[in-house]
Amino acid sequence: MRTYTLTSARAFRFRLGTAAIMAAVLPLSGCEDDFLEYTDPDIITDANSASGAIALRNGVVQRFTQMVNGMQGPDALFIYSGLVADEWRSGDTFEQRNQADIRSIPEENTFLDDVLLRLNQVRTQGRSAINSLRQFVPTPTSNVGLMFALTGFVENLAGEAYCNGIPFSELADDGTPVFADPFTVDSAFRRAVASADSALKYVTGTDGPKVADLARIVKGRALLNLNQPADAAAAVTTVATSFEYQVFHSSITTTNQTWALNAGARRYVVADNEGGNGLPFVSAADPRVVTATPTPLSFDSQTPFVALTNFGQFDPMTVAGGIEARLIEAEAALRAGDAAGWLAKLNEARATRTDLPALADPGSEAARVDLTFYERAFWMFATGHRLGDLRRLVRQYGRGAETVFPTGAFHKGGSYGSDLNIPISFDERNNPNFTGCLDRNP
Repeated sequence: MRTYTLTSARAFRFRLGTAAIMAAVLPLSGCEDDFLEYTDPDIITDANSASGAIALRNGVVQRFTQMVNGMQGPDALFIYSGLVADEWRSGDTFEQRNQADIRSIPEENTFLDDVLLRLNQVRTQGRSAINSLRQFVPTPTSNVGLMFALTGFVENLAGEAYCNGIPFSELADDGTPVFADPFTVDSAFRRAVASADSALKYVTGTDGPKVADLARIVKGRALLNLNQPADAAAAVTTVATSFEYQVFHSSITTTNQTWALNAGARRYVVADNEGGNGLPFVSAADPRVVTATPTPLSFDSQTPFVALTNFGQFDPMTVAGGIEARLIEAEAALRAGDAAGWLAKLNEARATRTDLPALADPGSEAARVDLTFYERAFWMFATGHRLGDLRRLVRQYGRGAETVFPTGAFHKGGSYGSDLNIPISFDERNNPNFTGCLDRNP
């Protein structure tokens, strides 16, 4: 049995799971000179056991952390999607980052492959873990619930970040690849809702309440993306404002990549009024996005450097929380014409801090929408929400893309392109059912 499975066509055709590799190596241990024999605690030698099931579960949690904010290599999805939006600008010499920043990303961009691969690993390894946990560690059920919740999280994230045409391939029980047809982003959001609903059926045990709240936020976020704000608000209403689901980093696991690529390597720069339409993440001096200029220039020796000081090298990151629940409720109230309820929810979130004064109603519908997305941007900076929010402004609120995304002259020369999302990696064309993005619409 493979200890992990991958869904991209590249993974199916060119990569093996650890157990398969071990199977090929094990016959060597019968030689007289067992110089290759050793014990590696990171290898799952038998997934068909209680310890193997827990190891699979822990592997999914680690893959999830790597995918959102802890990859050791090409960029994790949170920070890379923020480069396509207005959170970051490239201070790097790598063309792959410059292409994302200028919003002109070819599918041959080599940074695209690994992040999509890891996203799909969370899905397929999650499914393997669910099956193994149900059989060998049926209690607490919250282990199964967490696998469903993380699966829903990445399904929703795929819909927010990628173009129409997302391939969600699977593996059959015998390990045979089942290549998927391309999914629209709405289909990805519907899958996320279904996964979150499944998670909510498995929430017993000490971690059950936390898993349930994570699933509720995943569901609310996906329903908001499906333009169902009332249902989204209903999904998160019981989530406490103080709730946080975090991914963790350490010297022996993964570094906080937001710190590593920004403050550490100076390859990413906190953007400020990027391309005219971007928000003033630096000049606003908002206490939710704390910046500094420890050195004048970025890695490319030409772009002025700005560091985000919210995170240290091994600091955790909140990827879903009660603040987001209140923001979802606020947006639902606004869409329902309840300006008082909208403002109350925004201020309920702000009341959790002593350095944020209460907001006043700006008076017009357009200004209320602007303020809603401003609050979302500053509360959830660098956590993978911003690109999806910009796309929603175009898709659900009728804003022109040229009024939402960075436009005009690019800081390294040339002009911003027209990409409103991230394309699927060229490697996925090994999937016979995939011929590229269906479209690049928001």
